[in-house]
Amino acid sequence: MPITDHTDITRRINLADPDAVCAEICRLLRDVDPALDQVLIERAFAIFARLYAGTLPGYHGCETLYHDMQHALDVTLTCARLLAGHERAHAAPDQRFGAARLTLGVVVALFHDCGYIRQRPDDTCWHGAQYTLYHVSRGGRFLTRFLIESSKAQWARRAMKLIHFTGYEIPIANIRLSDPLDRRLGSLIGSADLMAQMADRTYLEKCRDYLFEEFELGGLSRKRHADGSTEVIYTSPEDLLRKTPAFYDNMVKKRLDIDFERGYRYLEALFDGDNPYLQAIDRNMDYLQRLLDDGQLANCLRRQTEPVLAPKA
Repeated sequence: MPITDHTDITRRINLADPDAVCAEICRLLRDVDPALDQVLIERAFAIFARLYAGTLPGYHGCETLYHDMQHALDVTLTCARLLAGHERAHAAPDQRFGAARLTLGVVVALFHDCGYIRQRPDDTCWHGAQYTLYHVSRGGRFLTRFLIESSKAQWARRAMKLIHFTGYEIPIANIRLSDPLDRRLGSLIGSADLMAQMADRTYLEKCRDYLFEEFELGGLSRKRHADGSTEVIYTSPEDLLRKTPAFYDNMVKKRLDIDFERGYRYLEALFDGDNPYLQAIDRNMDYLQRLLDDGQLANCLRRQTEPVLAPKA
């Protein structure tokens, strides 16, 4: 039977229910800044739910089983926790994000993967995962339209830059933001994206069952060189898992610690000095390494997961 428990890392919030996640985020962030634009956040969540369910005019709905609705909601909740922790850690007004940046950070996190969703009727791709290599830029364009329609056109240029902290289309060092607080905001959005997915208790199964297929469709399982030759990066779902520890050590840790300046530490303000996300990631990586060392990868990863492509109560 597929695992149908979609609760977050605290086992309290249903990540298949946008309304529940929205309410928790607004509670968290109103607590650190009562001026939070809750109306805009609630509007964003309402449009997000319709977009992913395929009921927003002009869009097909979510088709990517790894980058599904649960992933986006998990990232947004994780981001809100980082933002709340940041505000608690800084007493000086000039070091705090303030209500506008808190609101913008939530909206960017919520729509950070919407570029995977195909448009009607003129879409030339037959599956959303085919946008993998440039889904961040596509998501930025959707985000821009949303902000303009929400009378926040003045945020659009920053949002287009902030969303790129969740992807690889632009090197982090090349994202130009003049205000250090905007750069820190982007770092926390990017940190949330990495931490939420790798801390998921079914992260390994989702890599095996869903992520490899997205890489195949999106052109990430192979690399074509300038001389016309092709290099195979991942040969199978199992090969993807075998290479995950190196990906974590060489890519993810560098992003979290150096590019994003250990922004994950702000979670400690909410969890009594602990960081349940890093602890869960360590458990996942330790377990994966044990399976690889013992040759038990095929025998011990038996759980089935259920993607969330539309809201569930």
